[in-house]
Amino acid sequence: MKVFWIVLDSVGIGAAPDAAEYGDAGAATLQHVAEAVGGLDLPVLQGLGLGNVPALLPDGLPIRGCPPVDRPRAFFGAMREVSEGKDTITGHWEMAGLRLMPGFRLFPDAFPAFPPELTAEFERRTGRRALGLKHAEGLGIIEELGEEASRTGAYVCYTSGDSVFQIAVDVDVVPLEELYRACEIARELCDPLRVGRVIARPFRRRKGGGFERTADRRDYPYPPPEPFVFEPLARSGVATIAVGKIADVFAGRGFRESLHAAGTAEAQEVVERVAKRTEERALIVANFIDFDMLYGHRRDPVGYAAALRQTDEWLGRFLPLLGPDDGLLLTADHGNDPTFRGSDHTREYVPLLLYLPGRSGRSLGVREGFFDVARTLAEWFGVPPAPRGQSFLPAEPPGER
Repeated sequence: MKVFWIVLDSVGIGAAPDAAEYGDAGAATLQHVAEAVGGLDLPVLQGLGLGNVPALLPDGLPIRGCPPVDRPRAFFGAMREVSEGKDTITGHWEMAGLRLMPGFRLFPDAFPAFPPELTAEFERRTGRRALGLKHAEGLGIIEELGEEASRTGAYVCYTSGDSVFQIAVDVDVVPLEELYRACEIARELCDPLRVGRVIARPFRRRKGGGFERTADRRDYPYPPPEPFVFEPLARSGVATIAVGKIADVFAGRGFRESLHAAGTAEAQEVVERVAKRTEERALIVANFIDFDMLYGHRRDPVGYAAALRQTDEWLGRFLPLLGPDDGLLLTADHGNDPTFRGSDHTREYVPLLLYLPGRSGRSLGVREGFFDVARTLAEWFGVPPAPRGQSFLPAEPPGER
């Protein structure tokens, strides 16, 4: 039995009830992407029941081009986040069983965004100057300050609407391992401030001019205050496998194996390879990052729609690889409406699709708390229940029909 849990990074499905508190009233990632491109063509996701989800939500907007189906192939629903925040760590950790109250610290949208004593100590311990020190979109600030950073060997430090301290550097000037060490220093300094993530953002000069990020990003999360659901699963003998940035997001806790993937297409290839392996009991957790990293933050609805189509096509090839006792869980960790103002995540409901081969789906309703995922995984593999949430696993065991 293999369970594949795939996080479609930032694929929200409508503003959460508290969206206004985050400045996100009216956000709806999937629906607004669909409107921006004249409709989405997602036959596999539609068949699973994606288009059935909005009707479950108060004031849910339909997804143009992806209407409801009469007999969905998956169990379908939506989840509402209850932790404070709308960032990657908060969303993933809540799905793995935690509730963050209070949420992580956000840096003010002012200059400097970081406390002067934090910046001074970071510069002292790394021996390099810190540029930027403000809210910024990643590629934009590299274009703005890349020349100076390359000339001087300085770090470009910036934040966003998420709880992050991001560090960019030209790795043809400053070695990658030195950047990682600087991130470890920043992580230590940021722990007392309850900052969610420190992120290494290496870049280099492009041929022909300008700069580009490399595939060597690394995330350094805040120390988890509680165990994740993966830990009891691993102790019970389940092969817990992380794909892409998942191991970084969860600080590696509870995973037997971590498989690198630089982007969505590579993560999909890795997931396919694992599907063909012989583990008897395995949980594979993957993050498809491109929706968020390449299109949400850069406010590119056309690119976002193309990424959705590519993943839909991939799902058409992947689903036949699942055995009769396997399962696929599709979720998201937050929204990132590319038609919305700013360049930050958006506080939204997220879709929930549970595909069990050979089983017809039904509504799972709206789940109050992402931690229902952890409770479901615990029940699925027969380990003691996670401390929060309610399982949405169908009463009939997945391997029986």
